[in-house]
Amino acid sequence: MRAIWIGLTGLGLLTACMATTDMPGPQDGKALFMENCAVCHGENAKGNGPMAREMAKPPKDLTLIQVRNRGEFPRARVMSLIDGYARSDMTGPGMPEFGALLEGDLIPFDSGDGKQTPTPRRLVAILEYLGSIQATR
Repeated sequence: MRAIWIGLTGLGLLTACMATTDMPGPQDGKALFMENCAVCHGENAKGNGPMAREMAKPPKDLTLIQVRNRGEFPRARVMSLIDGYARSDMTGPGMPEFGALLEGDLIPFDSGDGKQTPTPRRLVAILEYLGSIQATR
């Protein structure tokens, strides 16, 4: 009986911690985007930032991620591209890895697989911003 009580207490504390974690929203991500991404992708995220003209391969229009993926916004893949994990398919100079920049406090986040995974708060914030600016065409 004591083991059940301890287990339930631990589960309750975990649930309380997850419930009180304030999730970042699009506005949090917009500030990070402007600070780190707009120089290449542009303030409107359409790939027309000041550095875009200097790049051999122009940055992608980030407002069309969902369109390019048949109406789905691939949350886990986008996060992997931002932090640098999924860059094995990229050749030559391109988007820098932001993994170290995105370190910091972790929050429980479900990227679409139904599992809460500890994820850097700033990474979730940028993802939420990008999700909020998707074109609907």
